[in-house]
Amino acid sequence: MKESWSSVDTLETNFRPLVVIELAKGTKEETIEWFTKRIVDKKANGGAQLLIKPLVTENGNENIYLVGASHLRLLLGAENVGLVKECNDNSMRAFTYSSRKTFKDFADDNQNFLTMSECQYIIKHELENLRAKDEKMIPGYPQAKLYPGKSIVRRLLTNGILVQIFPLHDREELKKLRHTWYGQVKIGYQPLDEIRCYFGETIALYFGFLEYFTFALIPMAVIGIPYYVFAWEDYDKYVMFATFNLLWSTVILEVWKRICAVMTYRWGTLLMKRQFEEPRPGFHGVLGINPVTGREEPVYSSIKRQLRIYLVSVPFVCLCLYFSLYVMMIYFDLEQWALDYHEENKSHFSSLMLYVPSIIYAVVIEIMNRIYRYAAEFLTSWENHRLESSYQNHLILKVLVFNFLNCFASLFYIAFVLFDMKLLRQSLATLLITSQILNQFAESLLPYWLQKRHMKKMKERMHSLKMDTDLSLVEQVNSEKEMGTYLGTFDDYLELFLQFGYVSLFSCVYPLAAVFAVLNNITEIYSDALKMCRVYKRPFAEPTANIGVWQLAFETMSVISVVTNCILIGMSPQVNALFPDSKMDLILTVALVEHLLLAIKFVMAFVIPDKPRDIQIKLAKLEFESLEALKQQ
Repeated sequence: MKESWSSVDTLETNFRPLVVIELAKGTKEETIEWFTKRIVDKKANGGAQLLIKPLVTENGNENIYLVGASHLRLLLGAENVGLVKECNDNSMRAFTYSSRKTFKDFADDNQNFLTMSECQYIIKHELENLRAKDEKMIPGYPQAKLYPGKSIVRRLLTNGILVQIFPLHDREELKKLRHTWYGQVKIGYQPLDEIRCYFGETIALYFGFLEYFTFALIPMAVIGIPYYVFAWEDYDKYVMFATFNLLWSTVILEVWKRICAVMTYRWGTLLMKRQFEEPRPGFHGVLGINPVTGREEPVYSSIKRQLRIYLVSVPFVCLCLYFSLYVMMIYFDLEQWALDYHEENKSHFSSLMLYVPSIIYAVVIEIMNRIYRYAAEFLTSWENHRLESSYQNHLILKVLVFNFLNCFASLFYIAFVLFDMKLLRQSLATLLITSQILNQFAESLLPYWLQKRHMKKMKERMHSLKMDTDLSLVEQVNSEKEMGTYLGTFDDYLELFLQFGYVSLFSCVYPLAAVFAVLNNITEIYSDALKMCRVYKRPFAEPTANIGVWQLAFETMSVISVVTNCILIGMSPQVNALFPDSKMDLILTVALVEHLLLAIKFVMAFVIPDKPRDIQIKLAKLEFESLEALKQQ
C-alpha cells in the first residue's frame, strides 16, 4: 500500500541539516513567518512538508535557516523526482516507496540508502515547487506580486528577499574524497563514483570526460613527439599524421558516447524521465495562461524576443567579431615590428622578442573572452527566454562563435592568407601554452588563494575554538556562505573545447599540441578537484545523462578540422609538386580527399553504436516491462 503524505512527520528529533537558506538582512518578520510556515506545511495544504530550524549565533538569528527532512519524507520525495536506484536483481528502476524492499541496500533503518547529494537535490526540488495559492503578494512586500502557481522561491530570489540557497558540505565525507581524489599524487583513475555520490552526475560526468579526453590525447602525444623531432618536412609522415588525427577525433567522440551511457546507466540518470520545464527565474511578461499546464504565468511574445535577437543581439555579436578581427590585425603589426627588430639586431634578446607579440595577444584574447562572456550573459538574459534550456543554448551559441573566432582567426589568417607555416607553429604554440597558464591561474590558483586568505581572517575572528578542532555547525555555515558560488561546468567544457580546437585544427603543423594538452589536463584534474572541494560552495546535484550540447560542439570542431588539415596538406610543397601544371587539379583532388574523409567520419559515427549492446538490451527490457505493466492496469 502506498504511503500517504499525511503520515509524514514534520517533527523529527534527529534533525540533520542538509540545505541552508539565507534571507536578506532586515527581512520582515511576517515574510519569514509565512515562508517558513509554507516550508513545514503538509503537501495537502500546499507546503513542502520539510523541517526547518533557524541558525542561532552569538549575535542572534541572522536570517539563516537550516532545512532538513525526515527519512520517510526523503523516500517519498525520491519517488516524486523519479530517482533511479539499483534493485536486488541488479537492474536499474525508478524508485517507488511501495516497492522499496526490492531495492538493493534498502532497510527502514538505513539512513544512507539515499546519498546526501540526492537528499539535497530532493529538498531543492521541493522548495522550488512551493507555489502560491491564493496569495496576491509576498506578505510584507506589496510590490512583490504573486499569482496562483507561481514559484515562491523564484519570486523571493528575483526580489532580493532570498539571498541564496546552498547545500551543506559533509566534512567527513569531503575529507575522505579529497584524500582519494587529489590528496596524493598518483597515476590512476579518478574516483568518479565517489565524486558522483558527493557532487552529483553533472560534475562527475565532466571529470569523467576530462579524464577520458586526457587519456585519448596520449596516442596523439606519443606519435607527435618523434614526428616533431625527426620528420618535420617528410611528406608521407605528414599526411599519415594528419589522417590519423582526423580518424582519431571521430573515434574518441563516438567511444565517449558509449562510456557515457555505461556510467549514466550505472548512476541511474540514463533512465530518468525528463521533467516538465518551468519558466526560469528571470523570465518576465504579461500575466497569462499557459496552454499546456493551464496555470497562470508570465507570457512574452516570441516576435518581440526574435526582434531583440536579430535587431540587437546579432548586430552586437557581429560588432564584437569585427573588433576581435581589428585586434588581430594590431597583433600582426606587432609581429612585423618584432621581426624587423630581430632583423636589425640579431641578438639573443631580439630572438626572445619574437615571442612577445604572441604572448601579449594570448593575454588580450583571454581578457576579451571574459569581458564578452559577461556581455553575452546580459544580452541573453535581456532576450527574455522562458526556459533555462533555451537560455543556455543561446548563451552557448554566442560564446562559442566569439571564442572560436577570437582564438583561431589569427591562425586561419596565418595559414591561409600569409601562408607562413613557421609563424603558424610559433603562434599556435604560444597561444596554447599561454591560455593554459592563464586559465589555471584564473580558475583555480587565484580563487584558492583568496579563499584561503578569507578563511584565515574568519578563523582569527572566531577565536573561541582551537585551530585544530573541527569547525562547529555555526562556523561551517558562516564559512561556506561566504565561499564563491560554482556557476556550473560551462567554462570547464569551453576550455576543453578550445583545447580540442588547438589540437585538431592544425595538428599536422604542430604535433606537440597534444603533448602540452595532456600535461595541462593532468594539472587541470588536480586544480579543478581542489576548487570543487576547497574554493566553492557545494553545488546542488543535477542529474544528467550526457554532456549535452557540448557533444555536438566537439563533433562540429572535428568536422572543421577535416577541412583545415586537408587544405594545409594541399598547400604543402610536396603536394604542389605533384600538380605542377594545373592548380585546378590540385583543388579538386584536395576537395575529393576532404569529402572522402568526411564520408569515413560519418560512416564511423553511424557504425559505432552510441550505447553498448548490453545497455541496449537492459533498456529494451525495462521498456517492455513498462508496457506490460500498463496493459495489466
